[in-house]
Amino acid sequence: MTTFRRPGTATKRLMFFAGGAHPELADHIAVGLGTSITPQTAHTFANGESFVRFDNSVRGCDAFVLQAHTTPINSWLMEHLIMVDALKRASAKRITVVLPFYPYGRQDKKHSGREPISARLVADLLTTAGVDRIMTVDLHTSQTQGFFNGPVDHLLAQPLLATHVKQRYAGAEITVVAPDSGRVKLAEKWAELLGGHPIAFIQRRNALSDEHEGTNLVVGDVRGRLCVIVDDMIDTAATMAGATRLLLAEGASDVVAAATHGVLSEGATERLVHSGIREVVLTNTLPIPEEKRFPQLSILSIAPLLARAMGEVFEGGSVTSLFEGDA
Repeated sequence: MTTFRRPGTATKRLMFFAGGAHPELADHIAVGLGTSITPQTAHTFANGESFVRFDNSVRGCDAFVLQAHTTPINSWLMEHLIMVDALKRASAKRITVVLPFYPYGRQDKKHSGREPISARLVADLLTTAGVDRIMTVDLHTSQTQGFFNGPVDHLLAQPLLATHVKQRYAGAEITVVAPDSGRVKLAEKWAELLGGHPIAFIQRRNALSDEHEGTNLVVGDVRGRLCVIVDDMIDTAATMAGATRLLLAEGASDVVAAATHGVLSEGATERLVHSGIREVVLTNTLPIPEEKRFPQLSILSIAPLLARAMGEVFEGGSVTSLFEGDA
C-alpha cells in the first residue's frame, strides 16, 4: 500500500490487488509502483465457485485490481468480478480494473443475426460489479471504449514493440505488413513508429489457413525486404504462420511478427516454429508458460507502462502524456 499526503488535503491511499492468473506481472507492477500486493485469501469450492477475501481494510482506498484473462478465461473473469464486488462492499473509494488483455474483445459487433456482442456484456458486468474506471492495453478495436460508461485508459504497446524491432533490425529494408485490409491503419502507425517505411497487406486473411495456402495475393512490395507482420494478438497463429509462408514465397528476405497479446492457443507454438519465421515479438500482457516458448520468441514487459499509467491515474495526471499525444 502506498500512502500520499498533500498539504491541506486528506490522505490518499493507493492499494494494489491482483488475481491469480499472472503473478509475475503483478509482482513487477508492484515494484514499479513502489508498493506491495494487498494480501488476500482466495480458494475454489468443490463445485468450482471462486471465493476472495482481502486480509486488510480497504475502506476509502483508491483500488487498482489487476487480472490477466488467460485460459481458463471464464474462471479468471469471474474471480476478477468477485474481487471488485468485495472491494465495493468494503467501501473502497474508487475501483480501477486493470485488464492488460480485454476479455471477449473480438466479439465487439454482430456479423450476422442472433450473435452476441460479448465485449459490451463484459463492460456491463464490470459496471454492475462496481468498477469506476478501466485500464487496458491495445483493444481489438478502439470502439470498445464506448461500451463502458466511465473513463477508459487505452494504453498502447506499439511504441514498446516498435522500439525493439527498430533497434534489432537497424538498417534493414523493412516493409510493414497488415495480415488483412482491416489492419492497414495499424500497419500505417507501425510504419510511422519505425521511421517511415512502406506498407503492404494480405488479401483474405481467412484464406491463410493450411488448406487454402497459396490462394492469396500480397498488395505491396515485399521482395528482398524484411517483412514485419503486425497485429493485436496471436491466438492459433494460423494467420501469422500462413502469412509468413506466403511472404517468403513472394520473395521476402525474412519475416518478423509483432503483436501485443500472446494468447498462443494449442498448436500455435508448433505452427510458428515450422513457419520459417525469424522472430515473434510479444508483450507479457498474458502469461506465456515455458512449454509455449520457443527459440524465435521475444517477450517484452508491459509492467513499466502499466505501473506508470496507474501512478498517473492515482495522482490525477495525464495518461495520454505517456504516448506523447498518441493515446
